[in-house]
Amino acid sequence: MKQVPLLINGEFTASQSEQFIDVTNPADNSVIAQAPCATDQEMARAIASAKEAFESWKNVPVPERARLMMRYQHLLKEHHDELAEILSQETGKTFADAKGDVWRGIEVVEQAANIPSLMMGETVENVARGIDTQSYIQPLGVCAGITPFNFPAMIPLWMFPMAIACGNTFVLKPSEQDPLTPTRLAELFIEAGAPKGVLNIVHGGKEQVDTLLHHEDIKAVSFVGSVPVGQYIYKTATDNMKRAQCFAGAKNHSVIMPDANKAQVLNNLVGSSVGAAGQRCMAISVAVFVGESKNWIPELAEMIKEVQPGLWNDEKAGFGPLISPQAKARVLDLIAKGKEQGATCLVDGSEFTLSGYEEGNWVGPTVFADVTTDMAIYQQEIFGPVLCCMSVDSLDEALELVNSNPYGNGTSIFTASGAAARKYMHEVEVGQVGVNVPIPVPLPFFSFTGWKNSFYGDLHAYGKQAVRFYTETKTVTSRWFEDDIPTGPNMTITLR
Repeated sequence: MKQVPLLINGEFTASQSEQFIDVTNPADNSVIAQAPCATDQEMARAIASAKEAFESWKNVPVPERARLMMRYQHLLKEHHDELAEILSQETGKTFADAKGDVWRGIEVVEQAANIPSLMMGETVENVARGIDTQSYIQPLGVCAGITPFNFPAMIPLWMFPMAIACGNTFVLKPSEQDPLTPTRLAELFIEAGAPKGVLNIVHGGKEQVDTLLHHEDIKAVSFVGSVPVGQYIYKTATDNMKRAQCFAGAKNHSVIMPDANKAQVLNNLVGSSVGAAGQRCMAISVAVFVGESKNWIPELAEMIKEVQPGLWNDEKAGFGPLISPQAKARVLDLIAKGKEQGATCLVDGSEFTLSGYEEGNWVGPTVFADVTTDMAIYQQEIFGPVLCCMSVDSLDEALELVNSNPYGNGTSIFTASGAAARKYMHEVEVGQVGVNVPIPVPLPFFSFTGWKNSFYGDLHAYGKQAVRFYTETKTVTSRWFEDDIPTGPNMTITLR
């Protein structure tokens, strides 16, 4: 059985742990590898390696760090399809979805290659008579990242390239459910020329995470995952005087005005609701139909019904299986509760199985109508291929509904009215808003800006905010006296 290695001080090594976690193919739950739970000694070595590497890496000129990222993004593009295939086999994602996962990560690396302009400080001459002030942007030290199963390429690439480009070193703890993709990312990073110890990878569960959260040499922690774990990591990290950015759950609404382009709305809702099996924090899981647009719900249900799950290499597959039997059981339980609590199940995917792969974590597309805010399928993040449809009479009611929700990751409005779009953009209490765009994930020169219970922290991922998160500002005020300037025939200048 293939054992996933650790990466410590530039070397991939087999763990000496006696505890391993099975890595399975979600299509049939066959075991394809085993991830170790790193020992205390291995965790200490990884952090110590990063700390030692920081002493030299922080002094590497910023243009050289940028060139590392340029070489890295070139290798990622060169191995794009290979990475997507590895990713598909351990997550169950379709090949098209997997390629998108890899590509969105590459875009962040491209932004990291622009680090010289992002690391510029500020200068003001003559803040007082003969006194100048300037600021420098300097790295923090050893940073850590704890990443989820659903984007094993994109989300690690949100973190370590930006942190390292800023002059930090990094310890990554990827999801134990799909660690093969992050391992290959690290191999390519070393091939690009990353020095020993700049990036380290450890594996495991809560015990290994707790080590990162409590270790005095870890200065900042980045996390993406569920709300309870995000809250725990944020509180524990900050209690230990660390910076923390924790991206958590979501319940994303799409508001459909009656003047919207019907074809565009329906096509966009299909992909944004059940694409990637709904296992993404920016999935549209609630469609809010305003006024007469509610008449489009039956047609939407028929379109979603045609999207069928399948294997990663089946070009006709709309999406793949869920990541684990536990994830499937949770989604099926919420579908059952939706029916029990009075929602109308227009499309039921709870009985779906794929011929020849009956042991896989399959759930078919599911659509509920007549959903109300007191139902479990509305209150909880389902994280499956399930769309909840709701109806309101006005844009104001839609805004009240969305703003009352405890999550604030993403939302969108479909309308032909600029006034309606502007009102929604300005009044909605959600961090990322799309106008006639179903999943408004910003490109990496902006930042990923969830609000409310979708994010715990102050500074978000990638873009300018990531640079601020991974750095500290040093301000220098200086004064030089003209009387000290050497003058006269005895002045000597030494050239070196």
